[in-house]
Amino acid sequence: MKSSIFVLGTATFAVAAPAYAETSESDAAGESDRTIIVTGQHASSEAKRRADATPGGADVVTHEDYADKSLVSLRDALAFSPGVYLQPRYGQEVRISIRGSGLSRGYHMRGITLLQDGVPINLADDNGDFQELEPIFFDYLEVYRGANALRFGSGTLGGAINGVTPTGMTASGMYLRADTGSFNTWRGLASYGAASGAGDVWAAVSYDHSNGDRDHAHRESLRFHGNVGLQIADGVENRTYASINRIDQELPGALDLPTALTAPKTGNFVNDQARDIDSLRLQNRTRFSFADGQLDAGVFINAKSLHHPIFQVVDQKSVDRGAYARFDYAAGPFELTLGGEARFGDVDSRRFVNIDGERGAKTFEAKQEARTANIYGEFRFRPVDRLQLIAGGIYADGQREQHLLFDSFAGGATDVTGSADFNAFSPKFGVLYEPADGIQLFANYSRSVEFPGFIELAQVASFVNLDPQKAWSFEVGTRGRAGIAEWDVAAYRADIRGELLQFNVGPDIPASTFNADETLHQGIEAALSIDVGEWAKLRQVYQYSDFRFKDDAQYGDNRLPVVPRHVYRAELRLGTDRIHVAPNVEWVPQGAWVDYTNSLRTDGYALVGLSAGATVTDGIDLFLDARNLLNEKAVGDISAAITATPASVVFYPVERRAVFGGVRARF
Repeated sequence: MKSSIFVLGTATFAVAAPAYAETSESDAAGESDRTIIVTGQHASSEAKRRADATPGGADVVTHEDYADKSLVSLRDALAFSPGVYLQPRYGQEVRISIRGSGLSRGYHMRGITLLQDGVPINLADDNGDFQELEPIFFDYLEVYRGANALRFGSGTLGGAINGVTPTGMTASGMYLRADTGSFNTWRGLASYGAASGAGDVWAAVSYDHSNGDRDHAHRESLRFHGNVGLQIADGVENRTYASINRIDQELPGALDLPTALTAPKTGNFVNDQARDIDSLRLQNRTRFSFADGQLDAGVFINAKSLHHPIFQVVDQKSVDRGAYARFDYAAGPFELTLGGEARFGDVDSRRFVNIDGERGAKTFEAKQEARTANIYGEFRFRPVDRLQLIAGGIYADGQREQHLLFDSFAGGATDVTGSADFNAFSPKFGVLYEPADGIQLFANYSRSVEFPGFIELAQVASFVNLDPQKAWSFEVGTRGRAGIAEWDVAAYRADIRGELLQFNVGPDIPASTFNADETLHQGIEAALSIDVGEWAKLRQVYQYSDFRFKDDAQYGDNRLPVVPRHVYRAELRLGTDRIHVAPNVEWVPQGAWVDYTNSLRTDGYALVGLSAGATVTDGIDLFLDARNLLNEKAVGDISAAITATPASVVFYPVERRAVFGGVRARF
């Protein structure tokens, strides 16, 4: 899947220069004067209504919330989404975790369902590469934490994140965006949206280039996304989506502690490690709308090629396909959501001796097949106007099979098949109470089950037996607005059995995985915004994370590594939509544990930044994004170890001082 794919994609959508459409005028939804993503009624309004009807942690992040950022990764879009732990490692590589999901996974992602326009990005075995989500394309992102993500068919500990792109109905016209800045960074975006009669089209192309803030951290990507809609009849709409990604990334790797703190620019050139992804995703959805609800039904196919020189050269080609249906109904005091999804995936997995990033002799070959399917439902009842009772559940079924064809450790050609089958039912119960207009109290109790994927089951060559990760979680919280304050606060506790934990056993061996006995994840996720005055608004998020073993035979009640106990971010926006500045800070008062034995902990840190924006004329905005202005040297992320020392190569420094700026123009 090379450059010709982009020619095919753009021809399919009949646009020569796709572009983002944004507006500089207030619309019926009360949009600001900034150049934001939609030109009509804001499509996120219905998404916000759904989030507000959820008896637990859920929020919607609109493009306006992060338009002034240099949008490299999900971290830039979701920095102020409560409960989402996103820690940059380098470039587009971030650690993403909600409520400790997949917290010891040193790479890729587990425990969160990522979706684009309602269709999973995750592979059929539920592993995924978040790099395929380009936040600069999105109109808004829906974040549903924990069991609150039931409506997306997610039964994971972390929940779900769904990025929603515009359509020709909501974002008409042409838009251009250009960014540049530190580390020879260049980013560009162009999009176009149009509607005529019963049809509409929207498409966008983006380009990203940067040398990165560390040696051997060069990245380059070219992406296309578009959709075509057709109103077939009254209440029947069909929409086809296409996403094409070509992503090339050098990997600078981890450092020992002294190097991370004194020479954070250092990178690892050994074996020319990299992760190059070519992917094509197609989906078709038909929506049937009627007086009391709607039905969505769709199919999708994802084709992906991964060239990944690390300890060896990992070469994988995968094809995932699936179908889904979602039914929403509301009449009087009753509401109902029913849905189902099935994903099937095939992976041709090979590894080779790494010779400076190129293939040497073959060391491993296997055919991997995965299936993940679920059916789910949620029933909501209002016995009185301000009280809602919720009950639901999800039944999931999974199968993983690996046919090992070649293993150099076993002497060459082989014929060994390993397989595992899983199934589980996860119920959910919740209550949502509104004591006054604009104020909600909520609580829920739920079960989550996560099936292991091929990264856990096929750790080096052999297929290993692992149990699903199971948890019972309790959550209580409140959200609302009163006077000058708006808040979203939740406290949770998850009692977990069989948590899937990884640790490094050597620099040239991929992560090993084991089921822990009992672990505890509990914490607080909070957001508080205050309208200080007509010209000033303060927004803040805070996370308290207490993750630990429970009476473990080896680790006792030790805390789990990787995530620090306290993380606080704040931004004070001064000015108007015509011109504003926003100083910000990220404060980690005490660093995270590095290892399971709790023998080494990193230091805390504070990062100071600044963003700004100005409207030059109608339809043209300038923006500035400055990071780590004091050039703080600290450890931002780590790879979990059994017992670590300062010499352990498991540390990732925070991003060095950087300044980015750009322009957004609408025509």
